[in-house]
Amino acid sequence: MQKPKAYLKIARPHQYLKNGFIWLPLFFGHKLLYDIHAVCQTAWAFVAFCLAASSIYVFNDLNDIEEDRRHPVKRLRPLAAGILSKNEALAFMAVLLSVSMAISLLVLPRVFTAVVGGYLMLNVLYTCWLKHLPIIDVVCIALGFVLRIFAGGVASDVHISQWIVMMTFLMAVFLALSKRSEDLHLADNGHGQMRKSLDGYNAEFVSLSMVLMAAVTIVAYILYTVSPDIVARHGSDQLYMTGFWVIVGFLRYLQITFVEKCTGSPTMVLIRDYFLQGVIGLWLVHFFVLLY
Repeated sequence: MQKPKAYLKIARPHQYLKNGFIWLPLFFGHKLLYDIHAVCQTAWAFVAFCLAASSIYVFNDLNDIEEDRRHPVKRLRPLAAGILSKNEALAFMAVLLSVSMAISLLVLPRVFTAVVGGYLMLNVLYTCWLKHLPIIDVVCIALGFVLRIFAGGVASDVHISQWIVMMTFLMAVFLALSKRSEDLHLADNGHGQMRKSLDGYNAEFVSLSMVLMAAVTIVAYILYTVSPDIVARHGSDQLYMTGFWVIVGFLRYLQITFVEKCTGSPTMVLIRDYFLQGVIGLWLVHFFVLLY
Protein backbone atom coordinates (compact mmCIF):
# COMPACT_ATOMS: atom_id res chain seq x y z
CA MET A 1 0.00 0.00 0.00
CA GLN A 2 1.37 3.40 -0.93
CA LYS A 3 1.70 6.00 1.80
CA PRO A 4 -1.00 8.37 0.42
CA LYS A 5 -3.47 5.50 0.35
CA ALA A 6 -2.48 4.56 3.90
CA TYR A 7 -3.08 8.13 5.11
CA LEU A 8 -6.47 8.12 3.41
CA LYS A 9 -7.38 4.79 4.98
CA ILE A 10 -6.39 5.85 8.50
CA ALA A 11 -8.53 9.00 8.12
CA ARG A 12 -11.58 6.75 7.47
CA PRO A 13 -13.44 9.02 5.02
CA HIS A 14 -16.28 6.49 4.72
CA GLN A 15 -17.15 7.34 8.32
CA TYR A 16 -17.97 10.91 7.25
CA LEU A 17 -21.48 9.61 6.58
CA LYS A 18 -22.03 9.96 10.33
CA ASN A 19 -21.37 13.67 10.03
CA GLY A 20 -24.39 13.93 7.77
CA PHE A 21 -26.28 14.58 11.02
CA ILE A 22 -24.74 18.07 10.92
CA TRP A 23 -27.05 18.87 7.98
CA LEU A 24 -30.27 17.86 9.75
CA PRO A 25 -30.88 21.17 11.61
CA LEU A 26 -30.52 23.05 8.31
CA PHE A 27 -32.94 20.63 6.62
CA PHE A 28 -35.58 20.69 9.36
CA GLY A 29 -35.06 24.42 9.96
CA HIS A 30 -36.46 25.26 6.49
CA LYS A 31 -33.15 26.84 5.44
CA LEU A 32 -31.85 24.33 2.92
CA LEU A 33 -33.23 26.19 -0.11
CA TYR A 34 -33.69 29.69 1.23
CA ASP A 35 -30.57 30.63 3.21
CA ILE A 36 -27.31 30.45 1.25
CA HIS A 37 -25.27 31.73 4.20
CA ALA A 38 -26.60 28.96 6.46
CA VAL A 39 -25.83 26.37 3.78
CA CYS A 40 -22.25 27.63 3.42
CA GLN A 41 -21.74 27.70 7.18
CA THR A 42 -23.06 24.16 7.49
CA ALA A 43 -20.73 23.03 4.71
CA TRP A 44 -17.75 24.52 6.57
CA ALA A 45 -18.97 22.88 9.78
CA PHE A 46 -19.17 19.54 8.00
CA VAL A 47 -15.58 19.86 6.74
CA ALA A 48 -14.25 20.95 10.14
CA PHE A 49 -16.05 18.12 11.92
CA CYS A 50 -14.84 15.54 9.40
CA LEU A 51 -11.22 16.60 9.92
CA ALA A 52 -11.67 16.54 13.70
CA ALA A 53 -13.23 13.07 13.49
CA SER A 54 -10.33 11.83 11.34
CA SER A 55 -7.84 13.08 13.93
CA ILE A 56 -9.72 11.03 16.54
CA TYR A 57 -9.59 7.93 14.31
CA VAL A 58 -5.82 8.33 14.07
CA PHE A 59 -5.59 8.77 17.85
CA ASN A 60 -7.73 5.65 18.31
CA ASP A 61 -5.48 3.60 16.03
CA LEU A 62 -2.38 4.81 17.85
CA ASN A 63 -3.90 3.80 21.17
CA ASP A 64 -5.20 0.42 19.95
CA ILE A 65 -2.34 -0.93 17.82
CA GLU A 66 -1.91 -4.17 19.76
CA GLU A 67 -5.65 -4.72 20.16
CA ASP A 68 -6.19 -4.13 16.43
CA ARG A 69 -3.56 -6.71 15.53
CA ARG A 70 -5.72 -9.39 17.17
CA HIS A 71 -8.82 -8.34 15.22
CA PRO A 72 -9.56 -10.20 11.93
CA VAL A 73 -10.35 -6.95 10.08
CA LYS A 74 -8.67 -4.16 12.05
CA ARG A 75 -5.27 -5.88 11.76
CA LEU A 76 -5.18 -4.53 8.19
CA ARG A 77 -5.25 -0.92 9.34
CA PRO A 78 -2.08 1.02 8.36
CA LEU A 79 -0.70 1.32 11.90
CA ALA A 80 -1.51 -2.23 12.96
CA ALA A 81 -0.05 -3.57 9.71
CA GLY A 82 3.12 -1.47 10.09
CA ILE A 83 2.56 0.55 6.91
CA LEU A 84 2.65 3.85 8.81
CA SER A 85 4.92 4.57 11.76
CA LYS A 86 3.69 6.13 14.98
CA ASN A 87 5.53 9.37 14.21
CA GLU A 88 3.92 9.61 10.78
CA ALA A 89 0.50 9.04 12.31
CA LEU A 90 1.11 11.66 15.00
CA ALA A 91 2.15 14.24 12.42
CA PHE A 92 -0.90 13.47 10.31
CA MET A 93 -3.17 13.78 13.36
CA ALA A 94 -1.66 17.17 14.18
CA VAL A 95 -2.29 18.44 10.64
CA LEU A 96 -5.92 17.25 10.66
CA LEU A 97 -6.58 18.81 14.05
CA SER A 98 -4.87 22.10 13.15
CA VAL A 99 -6.87 22.57 9.95
CA SER A 100 -10.11 21.67 11.73
CA MET A 101 -9.47 24.20 14.49
CA ALA A 102 -8.42 26.88 11.98
CA ILE A 103 -11.72 26.52 10.10
CA SER A 104 -13.67 26.52 13.36
CA LEU A 105 -11.99 29.65 14.70
CA LEU A 106 -11.82 31.67 11.48
CA VAL A 107 -15.11 30.85 9.77
CA LEU A 108 -17.60 29.50 12.28
CA PRO A 109 -19.16 30.82 15.51
CA ARG A 110 -17.13 30.43 18.70
CA VAL A 111 -19.77 28.10 20.13
CA PHE A 112 -19.07 25.68 17.27
CA THR A 113 -15.43 25.48 18.39
CA ALA A 114 -16.63 24.62 21.89
CA VAL A 115 -18.86 21.85 20.50
CA VAL A 116 -15.98 20.38 18.48
CA GLY A 117 -13.76 20.65 21.56
CA GLY A 118 -16.36 18.75 23.55
CA TYR A 119 -16.50 16.08 20.85
CA LEU A 120 -12.71 15.72 20.88
CA MET A 121 -12.56 15.51 24.67
CA LEU A 122 -15.37 12.94 24.78
CA ASN A 123 -13.62 10.74 22.23
CA VAL A 124 -10.22 10.97 23.91
CA LEU A 125 -11.85 9.81 27.16
CA TYR A 126 -13.72 7.13 25.24
CA THR A 127 -10.58 5.80 23.56
CA CYS A 128 -8.49 5.80 26.74
CA TRP A 129 -11.04 4.66 29.29
CA LEU A 130 -14.79 4.86 28.71
CA LYS A 131 -14.95 2.32 25.88
CA HIS A 132 -14.03 -0.37 28.41
CA LEU A 133 -17.15 0.31 30.53
CA PRO A 134 -20.30 -1.58 29.50
CA ILE A 135 -23.31 0.61 28.64
CA ILE A 136 -21.19 3.74 29.17
CA ASP A 137 -19.41 2.91 25.92
CA VAL A 138 -22.59 2.96 23.80
CA VAL A 139 -23.83 6.08 25.59
CA CYS A 140 -20.59 7.88 24.65
CA ILE A 141 -21.05 6.93 21.00
CA ALA A 142 -24.62 8.24 21.10
CA LEU A 143 -23.50 11.53 22.68
CA GLY A 144 -21.10 11.97 19.77
CA PHE A 145 -24.08 11.95 17.39
CA VAL A 146 -25.95 14.44 19.58
CA LEU A 147 -22.94 16.77 19.46
CA ARG A 148 -23.06 16.57 15.65
CA ILE A 149 -26.65 17.80 15.79
CA PHE A 150 -25.68 20.72 18.03
CA ALA A 151 -22.75 21.54 15.74
CA GLY A 152 -25.11 21.76 12.77
CA GLY A 153 -27.57 23.88 14.75
CA VAL A 154 -24.86 26.35 15.79
CA ALA A 155 -23.47 26.60 12.25
CA SER A 156 -26.86 27.18 10.60
CA ASP A 157 -28.29 29.24 13.47
CA VAL A 158 -31.21 26.85 13.91
CA HIS A 159 -32.76 26.13 17.30
CA ILE A 160 -32.37 22.45 18.24
CA SER A 161 -35.58 20.92 19.54
CA GLN A 162 -35.72 18.30 22.27
CA TRP A 163 -37.30 15.92 19.75
CA ILE A 164 -34.30 15.74 17.42
CA VAL A 165 -31.89 15.40 20.35
CA MET A 166 -33.90 12.56 21.89
CA MET A 167 -34.39 10.65 18.63
CA THR A 168 -30.76 11.06 17.59
CA PHE A 169 -29.60 9.72 20.95
CA LEU A 170 -31.95 6.72 20.84
CA MET A 171 -31.05 5.79 17.27
CA ALA A 172 -27.33 6.15 17.98
CA VAL A 173 -27.61 3.82 20.99
CA PHE A 174 -29.36 1.32 18.71
CA LEU A 175 -26.51 1.52 16.17
CA ALA A 176 -23.82 1.26 18.84
CA LEU A 177 -25.47 -1.87 20.24
CA SER A 178 -25.46 -3.41 16.76
CA LYS A 179 -21.67 -2.94 16.72
CA ARG A 180 -21.41 -4.76 20.04
CA SER A 181 -23.43 -7.57 18.46
CA GLU A 182 -20.66 -7.99 15.90
CA ASP A 183 -17.98 -7.95 18.60
CA LEU A 184 -19.80 -10.74 20.44
CA HIS A 185 -20.17 -12.71 17.22
CA LEU A 186 -16.43 -12.48 16.54
CA ALA A 187 -15.61 -13.49 20.12
CA ASP A 188 -17.92 -16.51 19.86
CA ASN A 189 -16.19 -17.57 16.65
CA GLY A 190 -12.72 -17.82 18.15
CA HIS A 191 -11.29 -14.37 17.47
CA GLY A 192 -10.88 -13.57 21.14
CA GLN A 193 -12.44 -10.80 23.18
CA MET A 194 -11.33 -7.58 21.53
CA ARG A 195 -13.08 -5.29 24.03
CA LYS A 196 -13.01 -5.38 27.82
CA SER A 197 -16.55 -3.98 27.85
CA LEU A 198 -17.83 -7.24 26.33
CA ASP A 199 -17.76 -8.71 29.85
CA GLY A 200 -20.92 -6.69 30.43
CA TYR A 201 -22.74 -7.92 27.32
CA ASN A 202 -24.15 -11.12 25.93
CA ALA A 203 -26.15 -11.88 22.81
CA GLU A 204 -29.50 -11.93 24.59
CA PHE A 205 -28.93 -8.57 26.30
CA VAL A 206 -27.76 -6.88 23.11
CA SER A 207 -30.64 -8.31 21.07
CA LEU A 208 -33.28 -7.24 23.59
CA SER A 209 -31.69 -3.81 23.97
CA MET A 210 -31.64 -3.26 20.20
CA VAL A 211 -35.32 -4.20 19.91
CA LEU A 212 -36.14 -1.91 22.84
CA MET A 213 -34.23 1.04 21.33
CA ALA A 214 -35.86 0.48 17.94
CA ALA A 215 -39.34 0.42 19.49
CA VAL A 216 -38.77 3.51 21.64
CA THR A 217 -37.26 5.44 18.72
CA ILE A 218 -40.22 4.61 16.46
CA VAL A 219 -42.73 5.67 19.13
CA ALA A 220 -40.78 8.89 19.77
CA TYR A 221 -40.73 9.61 16.04
CA ILE A 222 -44.50 9.11 15.69
CA LEU A 223 -45.12 11.37 18.71
CA TYR A 224 -42.85 13.96 17.10
CA THR A 225 -44.77 13.94 13.82
CA VAL A 226 -48.16 14.42 15.49
CA SER A 227 -46.99 16.92 18.12
CA PRO A 228 -49.08 20.14 17.77
CA ASP A 229 -46.05 22.44 17.97
CA ILE A 230 -44.17 20.44 15.32
CA VAL A 231 -47.22 20.40 13.02
CA ALA A 232 -47.54 24.17 13.46
CA ARG A 233 -43.82 24.78 12.91
CA HIS A 234 -43.67 22.78 9.68
CA GLY A 235 -47.12 23.73 8.47
CA SER A 236 -48.21 20.16 7.70
CA ASP A 237 -50.34 17.55 9.46
CA GLN A 238 -49.06 14.84 7.10
CA LEU A 239 -45.68 14.33 8.76
CA TYR A 240 -46.86 11.12 10.43
CA MET A 241 -46.84 9.44 6.99
CA THR A 242 -43.02 9.57 6.95
CA GLY A 243 -43.08 7.16 9.89
CA PHE A 244 -43.62 4.36 7.37
CA TRP A 245 -40.03 4.70 6.14
CA VAL A 246 -38.67 4.82 9.70
CA ILE A 247 -40.44 1.58 10.64
CA VAL A 248 -39.29 -0.19 7.47
CA GLY A 249 -35.73 1.05 7.98
CA PHE A 250 -35.51 -0.32 11.51
CA LEU A 251 -37.03 -3.64 10.45
CA ARG A 252 -34.46 -3.95 7.67
CA TYR A 253 -31.58 -3.20 10.04
CA LEU A 254 -32.85 -5.78 12.54
CA GLN A 255 -33.13 -8.28 9.69
CA ILE A 256 -29.52 -7.59 8.67
CA THR A 257 -28.36 -8.05 12.27
CA PHE A 258 -30.33 -11.09 13.40
CA VAL A 259 -31.23 -12.96 10.21
CA GLU A 260 -28.36 -12.25 7.84
CA LYS A 261 -25.77 -11.91 10.66
CA CYS A 262 -24.13 -9.07 8.73
CA THR A 263 -23.42 -6.59 11.49
CA GLY A 264 -20.25 -4.59 11.90
CA SER A 265 -19.81 -0.88 11.30
CA PRO A 266 -23.23 0.75 10.78
CA THR A 267 -21.59 2.96 8.16
CA MET A 268 -20.46 -0.05 6.13
CA VAL A 269 -23.88 -1.68 6.53
CA LEU A 270 -25.44 1.44 4.99
CA ILE A 271 -22.85 1.64 2.20
CA ARG A 272 -23.42 -1.99 1.20
CA ASP A 273 -27.20 -2.28 1.62
CA TYR A 274 -29.19 -0.79 -1.25
CA PHE A 275 -32.49 -1.46 0.53
CA LEU A 276 -31.51 0.76 3.46
CA GLN A 277 -30.17 3.41 1.10
CA GLY A 278 -33.47 3.41 -0.76
CA VAL A 279 -35.54 3.68 2.43
CA ILE A 280 -33.46 6.60 3.77
CA GLY A 281 -33.56 8.31 0.38
CA LEU A 282 -37.34 7.98 0.15
CA TRP A 283 -37.72 9.25 3.72
CA LEU A 284 -35.67 12.34 2.86
CA VAL A 285 -37.60 12.95 -0.36
CA HIS A 286 -40.95 12.50 1.42
CA PHE A 287 -39.97 14.92 4.19
CA PHE A 288 -38.51 17.36 1.65
CA VAL A 289 -41.78 17.49 -0.26
CA LEU A 290 -43.75 18.09 2.93
CA LEU A 291 -41.40 20.82 4.20
CA TYR A 292 -40.45 22.65 1.02
